[in-house]
Amino acid sequence: MIDIQDIEAAAVRLSDVSVKTPLLRNDDLDKVAGGVVLLKPECLQVTGSFKIRGAYNFLSQLSDDEARRGVVAWSSGNHAQGVAAAGAMLGVPTAIVMPEDAPRAKLANTQKLGGEVITYDRYTGDREAIARSVAAERNAEVVPSYDHERIIAGQGTVGLEVAEQSIEMGLPADQVLICCSGGGLASGSAIALKARLPNAAVHTVEPEDFDDTARSLALGERVHADRAARSICDALQAHTPGDLTFEIGRKLFGAGLSVSDEEVREAMRFAFRNLKLVVEPGGAVALAAVLSGKIDTAGKTTVVVLSGGNVDSEMFAEIQSSASG
Repeated sequence: MIDIQDIEAAAVRLSDVSVKTPLLRNDDLDKVAGGVVLLKPECLQVTGSFKIRGAYNFLSQLSDDEARRGVVAWSSGNHAQGVAAAGAMLGVPTAIVMPEDAPRAKLANTQKLGGEVITYDRYTGDREAIARSVAAERNAEVVPSYDHERIIAGQGTVGLEVAEQSIEMGLPADQVLICCSGGGLASGSAIALKARLPNAAVHTVEPEDFDDTARSLALGERVHADRAARSICDALQAHTPGDLTFEIGRKLFGAGLSVSDEEVREAMRFAFRNLKLVVEPGGAVALAAVLSGKIDTAGKTTVVVLSGGNVDSEMFAEIQSSASG
């Protein structure tokens, strides 16, 4: 099991690399919630999402020989950018297997950061199998997107900051809502939060058709999302929790939550119009859970992690111009 010392060590490695994103408060959101809501805008992070944290924590611990041989990862886009950015900073060659229908902004930014992009069909291909095959051919290191101790520890620095910042504000978190795909961010953050705020509840939030973590927690065993499932939340389409992340989550998570695509759209509209923040669909699910009343927030301090802001301009504009209902 990863512990708080691993996350603290990751925070030291990241001290001159990642942004310590603030906790933001908004009167309109507090009124909707009937309590205090603090937003952690990782959409303002290096590469536009929290993923640089785990990627840099992983790559910075490679041996000289491993770094020279390079790394291969798989990603819907945010991990790709994090790995490419970390590789550029550390002089490590990077290749990332990405869906051919990933947002163009994510594909372009990964290449701009120096990553080699290898595309596949997300509905028929196995991205992990492809990446591991490429890594074997090149004798390169594999950088998993969530199910690895170094990745989880790096992502856990989000939870460490949430705990420290909310305590400093005199508003220690009662509950923290975190988006979940494979579970690296949520599991790492839960370790840090429980170490600093033992009574804080940690809830995962997923798209309603990709609620494999919520169902796995309820059943006590890992289950899969329907392979036919679709969602605008391109960053949250892992079909089952990771081995490591689920073992952590079953001990530390509260009940999992899920939201619809329309609730996500409304959260993206709220974030832009009320907070002046650009949040991608997957990054908005935790805010969507608060706005749609999926959890009791009355009289509590609720922290919402806005995990990323990498969305194509056309999709963002369409969502902003359309009205809910």
